[in-house]
Amino acid sequence: MVTRVAGGSLHTFAQGIHPPELKEATAGRPVEVMPPPAQLIIPLQQHIGAPTEPTVEVGAVVRRGQSIGHSEAFVSAEVHASVSGEVTEVRPALHPVGIDVVSVIITSDPEADAQVTFAERPARPEEMEPVDIRRAVQDAGIAGMGGAAFPTHVKISPPTDTPIDTIIINGCECEPALTSDHQLMLERSADIVLGTQAVVRSVGAGRAFIGIESNKPDAIEAMRRAVSQQPGIKVVAVETKYPQGGEKLLIKAVLDREVPAFGLPMAVGVVVQNVATCIAIAEKLRLDKPLYERVVTVTGTPVARPGNYLVRIGTRFQDLLEFAGCDFSRAGKVISGGPMMGIAQYSLEVPVVKGTSGVVVQTPEEVDVAREQPCIRCGRCVDNCPVFLEPYAIVQLVKAGRWDEVDEYHIMNCMECGACAYVCPAKIPLVQYVKLGKAKRPREK
Repeated sequence: MVTRVAGGSLHTFAQGIHPPELKEATAGRPVEVMPPPAQLIIPLQQHIGAPTEPTVEVGAVVRRGQSIGHSEAFVSAEVHASVSGEVTEVRPALHPVGIDVVSVIITSDPEADAQVTFAERPARPEEMEPVDIRRAVQDAGIAGMGGAAFPTHVKISPPTDTPIDTIIINGCECEPALTSDHQLMLERSADIVLGTQAVVRSVGAGRAFIGIESNKPDAIEAMRRAVSQQPGIKVVAVETKYPQGGEKLLIKAVLDREVPAFGLPMAVGVVVQNVATCIAIAEKLRLDKPLYERVVTVTGTPVARPGNYLVRIGTRFQDLLEFAGCDFSRAGKVISGGPMMGIAQYSLEVPVVKGTSGVVVQTPEEVDVAREQPCIRCGRCVDNCPVFLEPYAIVQLVKAGRWDEVDEYHIMNCMECGACAYVCPAKIPLVQYVKLGKAKRPREK
């Protein structure tokens, strides 16, 4: 049973759902370091925005932390070698989102990798110029590690005519089965505070809130201790409800501000960052370390050693699951991410990327393969949609191919959280239809 923060004054948003949390298998498991495998596949696009171009060729010897992918585009994110070794291929390879992406394949050299160290240095964000913080974050290739992978330096570079007064740090981790952020708040609270201070300084905000769901009382306590001497940072307990971690919903819960349709959080004076992203920022400031590894929750019935693993980016799912003791004969589905918003994989050759928060394995018995039935107009999808859409109506238009009408139902406001599909008694895959509608809608609108 999960312990929760008591009290009826928890911050939250309207509607939403309460799926099983499924966190017991990995909750409280200390982060374990996975040694780098013999070969890594590092995609040159792990972020929203322009892909990077390879800066190394086949045969090159690279050092862990070295840049191997660069773009002059502002909305992009540098890519770094996650291991020391030799570049054996530069070719398209399968990405967890289901497309081929130009990737750098590196054969690791354990001896050379062991020689790479990052020296501790003073980190005082309050004494840094905001432009220097943004430049450091850009050089480190940091992208949002909550899943969206939006380049962080872009997020903390608001236009001069868009003042930011509040930073919200997202420690909700509302996605079922995942506990990596929870564990990081227990083990790395000081770095989360340091990263928060850097974000506050970079945008000139006056305050910051760290939002944590009430089912993580130990994380709430750990972070409150960490900010006890930081008057501008406050920890806020929010209701345990899915999808509480959606940034627009978290803004509504903590500040009671509504981000306009098609708008970004900065439109209401807010920037939201994930706790793992704050740690990556802190590591850049403290160690001059770029983002080349992350903590990933690996869990599921077939996994003998479920846990939270510090994994080098580029590690194949196959290698990660073997390390966690997965019984592949019992695996029916492997999901990148969590069971609500994650993407089912058709190959285990895909690599861990900057946005990989978890790998969830289900048995065939746990996989819901119910056939889609006709919509019965029950309205459950409407009653539970956290952004007040009418999913059934959007699906009706998509099925009819009426692409020029989907915007009338605000299809682009859908955050694809899956709450509608979860409650649908007809088992309609509403999110997939919405994704198709987004892809087919006329771009000029």
